[in-house]
Amino acid sequence: MTQPSQTGFFGHPAGLRTLFFTEMWERFSYYGLRPLLVLFMSAALLDGGFGLDRGQASAIVGIYAASVYLASLPGGWVADRWLGLRRAITAGAFLITFGHVSIGLSGMAGQGTAGKAFFFLGLILIVLGTGLLKPNISAIVGDLYPEGGARRDAGFSIFYMGINVGAFLGQLVTGYLGEQVSWHVGFGAAGVGMLMGLISFKVFGPKTLGDLGNEIERHPDPQVQAARERTVKLVSFGVLAAIAAVFLMALGGVFVPDPQVIGRNMTAVLIGAAAVFFGYVFLFGGLDANERKRVLVILVLFIAAAIFWSAFEQAPTSLNLFARDFTDRMVGSFEIPATWFQSVNSFFIILLAPVFAWIWVGLAKGPGDLSSPAKFSLGLAFAGVGFALMIIAANKLGAPDGTALGPPMWLVGSYFFQTVGELCLSPVGLSSMTKLSPRKYLGQMMGIWFLATAVGNLIAGLVGGQVDPENLQQTPALFTTTSISLFVAAVVLGLLIVPIRRMMGEKQ
Repeated sequence: MTQPSQTGFFGHPAGLRTLFFTEMWERFSYYGLRPLLVLFMSAALLDGGFGLDRGQASAIVGIYAASVYLASLPGGWVADRWLGLRRAITAGAFLITFGHVSIGLSGMAGQGTAGKAFFFLGLILIVLGTGLLKPNISAIVGDLYPEGGARRDAGFSIFYMGINVGAFLGQLVTGYLGEQVSWHVGFGAAGVGMLMGLISFKVFGPKTLGDLGNEIERHPDPQVQAARERTVKLVSFGVLAAIAAVFLMALGGVFVPDPQVIGRNMTAVLIGAAAVFFGYVFLFGGLDANERKRVLVILVLFIAAAIFWSAFEQAPTSLNLFARDFTDRMVGSFEIPATWFQSVNSFFIILLAPVFAWIWVGLAKGPGDLSSPAKFSLGLAFAGVGFALMIIAANKLGAPDGTALGPPMWLVGSYFFQTVGELCLSPVGLSSMTKLSPRKYLGQMMGIWFLATAVGNLIAGLVGGQVDPENLQQTPALFTTTSISLFVAAVVLGLLIVPIRRMMGEKQ
């Protein structure tokens, strides 16, 4: 068995460098593409877009982003039972690359049915590929540190930095090319990023990762193992066939999909699935009294997380449209691309993540340590402040001069407070799932965390189109509703801190 190289990247295993750059380029492609989508789809035909209604375009972005998170669940299952981590990552990278190629080809095919077919096929391929790549590359990062402990935590921190570097650079590069040169040049640049990640993984993986992730955990009985793999293959090919059938029927005009209706139905189904899951685990999961209390805490945190993400994930929709239509982006003779504002969050994450790590460690050493729900409550409140700033900015649109453009600092300030909220909630949420989950439900509870993110993306997509120069009153109303929802959730969770603290056995 080939062992991974143990040194060579800031004192960490050399394999971390391979995974760092693979994930960095994958996030470059994902975040480079995402903010262009709503701008492209809602752009007029004369401007090279599809001319879709803003609400429809925003809903598509929400469905796309939610599907990416949902695909991580079967993606991990397929890797564990059939492909193995390394082959799943490679297959995912190929699918993402071909997805970007398909989107690029849509520009050559025109803005009619053929162009839309290539475009939406590309999105489907990216969803499938990300589902295979995203969860499994993180799993290999963990496998680099069999000893666990603080060194593993530090390794994940470096890996997380790669995610944000990729997101920051991707939105700058593709945003400029997409808005200033051509939509499809921007799309193509995102695809080149993923191709770089694929090449990096294939060239450096064998040397730096050894045999990590090459093999799956096999059942001792070969017949049982064969049955497992057969089941995975049948389910996988069945799902792919169903997706292909629906796509071809929509393409052939058998039915005309309404993204907003699909988004609403998906939201209802996911919330219903979460309710059924929590009900089953609580009532029939064979838990003791203490475990039931912890499941109730997870349910509360799930609801809070879904509310947070439904606001935060308006970045590629409502806030992106606000940047394009209502923000003064001129610096001398240069117009800042609207998508560049999407990189502000990644910049603040890179800047503030070490600060927050230091704050949490410092608080934990004294009487001022905060419980998980207290940090969640702070995260919701900070995000509420961010959207409260947008209420002020949006209300200025109703001034006597009508649609006068506002200064960019409104958006920058909003993203700052949203980032602070993210740092209070997101890493704490992942940690809380691992601490609170009954051991036999740990994997499923991690899936529930991603389900909350998916629900948030769907809601954000459904409401994100309500930024329109033709309907000015919608914009402040949207940001007001969002801000109030965040503040109410923060207060309710704040009131629950003491009872939840008792359930969790944490300090306040």
